[in-house]
Amino acid sequence: MTETREFTLKDNYANPAPLGLFAFGMTTILLNLHNAGFIELDSMILAMGIFYGGVAQVFAGVAEGRKNNTFGYTAFISYGFFWISFAALLIMPKMGLVAAVSNSSLVAFLTIWGVFTSLLFIGTLKSNVALQLVFGSLALLFFMLAISDYSGNEQLKVIAGYEGIICGSLAIYTGIAQVLNELWGRVVLPLGNVSRNEPSGHTSE
Repeated sequence: MTETREFTLKDNYANPAPLGLFAFGMTTILLNLHNAGFIELDSMILAMGIFYGGVAQVFAGVAEGRKNNTFGYTAFISYGFFWISFAALLIMPKMGLVAAVSNSSLVAFLTIWGVFTSLLFIGTLKSNVALQLVFGSLALLFFMLAISDYSGNEQLKVIAGYEGIICGSLAIYTGIAQVLNELWGRVVLPLGNVSRNEPSGHTSE
């Protein structure tokens, strides 16, 4: 007779999504405080973009890959390198390595990220409402900034800045909700209804 054995692999890894959400949310708020006209675009924002919005999100994405979460893996690593590339767009011309980015190139940069975010937004329809709001508002932000740069409408850029602050705040809320809900073992901060087939790395309610 052939003996059949079943093995269950236990996931002992922490949920990396809050780290990625905080890194994304906090950096997004700081950049959009600049877009809204409150602060200058200086080394503080660039440093946050490289190390927290960038490197920390890449770490979170790699951890999501270990948890077999394709969505989290794709999103966090992509947006991590978005922040690094955004910082590079500003730093490399200052170092004399490349010419400064043209307005048309910046519009193309923002537009393609808006398209990418819109495609990921479709994926969030299988997840919680909080994540849907994060990706929906982020897609809108990219397109608003692209239109602002294309048209030269500074007022639209200011409005986009306020919308970006909201987007970043939604990401922070989603991150802290996952942390607190896990710590308390119950819903402390609601995330909205989710699919029963939600990938690992996101907290179900």
